[in-house]
Amino acid sequence: MNPSDMVDDDAAESVNPTGKFRIYLGAVAGVGKTWAMLDEGWRRHDRGRDVVVGFVETHRRQHTAEQIRDLEVVPRRRVEYRGATFEEMDVDAILARHPDVALVDELAHTNVPGSGRNEKRWQDVFELLDAGIAVVSTVNVQHLESIADAVEQITGVRVRERVPDWVVRKADQLELIDSSPQQLRRRMVHGNVYPADKVPDALAGFFRTENLVALRELALRFVADETEDELLAYLARHRKSAVWDTNERIMVAVTGAPGTPAVVRRAARIALRVKGDLHVVHVKTDSSSAADGRTVDEVRHLVEDVGGVWHDVAGDDPARTLVTFARDNQVTQIVLGSSRRSRLEEITRGSVVSRVLRFAADDGIDVHVIARREPEERPESTIANS
Repeated sequence: MNPSDMVDDDAAESVNPTGKFRIYLGAVAGVGKTWAMLDEGWRRHDRGRDVVVGFVETHRRQHTAEQIRDLEVVPRRRVEYRGATFEEMDVDAILARHPDVALVDELAHTNVPGSGRNEKRWQDVFELLDAGIAVVSTVNVQHLESIADAVEQITGVRVRERVPDWVVRKADQLELIDSSPQQLRRRMVHGNVYPADKVPDALAGFFRTENLVALRELALRFVADETEDELLAYLARHRKSAVWDTNERIMVAVTGAPGTPAVVRRAARIALRVKGDLHVVHVKTDSSSAADGRTVDEVRHLVEDVGGVWHDVAGDDPARTLVTFARDNQVTQIVLGSSRRSRLEEITRGSVVSRVLRFAADDGIDVHVIARREPEERPESTIANS
């Protein structure tokens, strides 16, 4: 048998080359983003690709500068501004040169006024991409628009240069360059990040251990969210019936029945303990009543308080509708309130709970059945509030 005939469908898919737009993301300066970008550029060059350095900021780091090796560097544009001379990336020179790949450091950089058409470097990058030039770039997590305010609050340092999140999400590939806080602080002490005279202030300020831990977590979470979106998109295309528990997603079904708030609170505690998302699903049927609607509205307010995401889903068969939603949204655990129907009603009309259990088992989804506990009625206290 030909070995190629033994490869399954997934393995047989073409292995695509590195994306047209690739970004190396780091928690802070000094983790090695520029080094990684230059190393990748040189490896592509070594494989025969036409690679140029569009703009690289080495910050006088010797090991980083050495990574340029024999790559062609496009001369920078010199700009006079307010009595000083600055150097910026020469977009027109790169467009005229038209390499296969351009290495462009510091995606969030703000260009010096008068240096070109664009205010921000990410806009320059999009010009290169539109011209058919692949770009490898770098950015720190604190420069992302959605995260910058949190970084300012954590570190007490203002983040002036920002890049819209959608720009980073446009990347074909996003790779995290990670470093533990302890390792990064050691690199600083050894002079591999900042000049020796700046190290003490940096270690006592922005690069305090607690700041680095927080920034690292922000970077990890951002990349994890991107990875989860990629996984869900892949499963939607190739594994529509599969549920992969790479991350816990809790779904609770709600109705207007008494005791539903207790079920929601129990589901919220489960989601909190497993650090998972909480999806709250209300199946609207033709038999839903106005009274049910009023009760459901009260439950919706509770869902907001516990941090869940509300979903109204239409369906004549609640059990199948719930399990279909769970499968389509990669839910790993379903939470239901116990049935209030009598044994006779369950025999004659069927039990939603038992049918969900059966359908969910077919898809490998766990189900929790929670007792519906109504709040106890307590007698009014005769003791006045003090």
